[in-house]
Amino acid sequence: MQYILIADDNPDITDVLSEYAKREELEPVIASDGLEAIQMFNKYNPAVVLLDVMMPKEDGYEVCRKIRAKSDIPVILITARGEDFEKVMGLDIGADDYIVKPFSPNEVMARVRAVLRRMSKKTEVVNNEHMLTVGDLVINLEEYTLFINNKRMQLTKKEIETMWTLASNPNKVFTRDNLLDSLWGYDYYGDTRTVDSHIKRLRAKLDSVDHPGWSLKTIWGVGYKFDIEDNE
Repeated sequence: MQYILIADDNPDITDVLSEYAKREELEPVIASDGLEAIQMFNKYNPAVVLLDVMMPKEDGYEVCRKIRAKSDIPVILITARGEDFEKVMGLDIGADDYIVKPFSPNEVMARVRAVLRRMSKKTEVVNNEHMLTVGDLVINLEEYTLFINNKRMQLTKKEIETMWTLASNPNKVFTRDNLLDSLWGYDYYGDTRTVDSHIKRLRAKLDSVDHPGWSLKTIWGVGYKFDIEDNE
């Protein structure tokens, strides 16, 4: 049996989501505040977490941080506000997705199904820590090579490092600041437009070869992700 943790201080919301979760053959576990959410998480080890941002005792951001410190279980944040900075903050602390109220329970369950499918498509690390394989994509960080369908792509060192960072975390959204800091370093004096130009050039090179199982996607107002296509 797979559990779904639904953390929200509004019982009307938890009741509705619980009923829809049961239709997905998920057993709902309910928490009405942040502290209870952590307790239920530790007790039931759920397959996925629906987490309201505005909760008493501890908010959803803090609960997400604590979950991420010990687990990569999917976390979907539910927020009453849809400002970009809140979405970016949620993704920065490790949330897999976010939903803005008011929402359709069917949409929530569709997001749940999507993150659970992503978890079932784990990135395969081949041979050692320097080799990464995702479908037809093979990256060797030791030799700084990248192949798609056995064709070697002519990429720069920075482009290969970018692909390694993104493909090592499939379907995870990286903000432009994330990429700027991790790939160029905190002392770099460029701005986020550097990342946009870099991704544009990289995408043009990758798209010269068919790769139907994955793509580099732009999340408008947020950043980029290595998206594994869902063929179901």
